[in-house]
Amino acid sequence: MRPRSVTALSVFFAFGAAVSCTTLLALLFPGGPLEPMWKLNPRAHESFAAMGSWAFVLMGVVCIACASASIGMWRGTRWGYVLAVALLLTSLLGDLANALLGLEPRAWIGVPIAALMLVFLTRPRIRAFFGP
Repeated sequence: MRPRSVTALSVFFAFGAAVSCTTLLALLFPGGPLEPMWKLNPRAHESFAAMGSWAFVLMGVVCIACASASIGMWRGTRWGYVLAVALLLTSLLGDLANALLGLEPRAWIGVPIAALMLVFLTRPRIRAFFGP
């Protein structure tokens, strides 16, 4: 039986897939119905605009990776576990770099969250759920 905490992490990654897909759609259709979302984080909109077509690639990869991690975690597969750890580690390192370089002071919020999720995933009971 899947632990509730693994279910919660699967839902967390599904939410990440939904957000990144929404971002991708907002980038693909500028001025469309999703345009007001950029008021929440105008710096992100500027950053994506500066990336050009690479922004579409990035958000597509993030969407697919989060959706895959969600499915893998839900099913209890080893690859889902490894992908989830890789995504959280990437998030942790990115937030840490952004915070230390002063690029995004709010990134400090993500550092302990990602770290706690990684610590949780390394617990023996959780690792055992995903097999050897």
